[in-house]
Amino acid sequence: MSLLADLVNLDISDNSEKIIAEYIWVGGSGMDMRSKARTLPGPVTDPSKLPKWNYDGSSTGQAPGQDSEVILYPQAIFKDPFRRGNNILVMCDAYTPAGEPIPTNKRHAAAEIFANPDVIAEVPWYGIEQEYTLLQKDVNWPLGWPIGGFPGPQGPYYCSIGADKSFGRDIVDAHYKASLYAGINISGINGEVMPGQWEFQVGPSVGISAADEIWIARYILERITEIAGVVVSFDPKPIPGDWNGAGAHTNYRDTLRIGGQLQTWTLTLLLP
Repeated sequence: MSLLADLVNLDISDNSEKIIAEYIWVGGSGMDMRSKARTLPGPVTDPSKLPKWNYDGSSTGQAPGQDSEVILYPQAIFKDPFRRGNNILVMCDAYTPAGEPIPTNKRHAAAEIFANPDVIAEVPWYGIEQEYTLLQKDVNWPLGWPIGGFPGPQGPYYCSIGADKSFGRDIVDAHYKASLYAGINISGINGEVMPGQWEFQVGPSVGISAADEIWIARYILERITEIAGVVVSFDPKPIPGDWNGAGAHTNYRDTLRIGGQLQTWTLTLLLP
């Protein structure tokens, strides 16, 4: 296993200018994330300089089998905390070969709105509080819970410490640091009300970058839990009954000029 770890962590920049770009997109369910990697001749910092790519949309629920090609358009670049060096994570959205956004591509319409000069002038800030639940892989039951049973009632778990109250902190801290390394504007983390449940916050971020950052943060969390042998769930109600749900508080702050004076206002939404 030590040789495998050495190879996984191998720094290819010592012997090659080539880099690995992990192209990431949202799958057909609207919540599943997909990715595939390709080799590029050298470092890239501008997504417009990246080549488009393709994938089989019939395997992700995004295209029919008889016409399955879907094209990935690179939209945002982040540093890769897994491969490190000059390697990158690339947030993409998806189009038909004719250049039309596929039905599950929600980013395209959002980008058009955020590119409007009137919207740009308002400088829309977003702060997203993403809650999630860590599950034991083979039993689909929250981390730290007795298999087939329940922990003590909610109360002592929120922002808690201690082996009997806090479960999965190593995963949470790994995600926190990996997100910062990637360049995500992650602003904090905390344990949530239900044991095995956590939250991270992204923002304040302006416009479409808030969406790109939250999706890449989710991707990094999925990859870390994959390594740890744990399942992450964004289900709004993973455990029925009197147990805390999980959502994404989306805080919106707008600045605009009314009657010659700058005015600010804040709106908070709760999204699943």
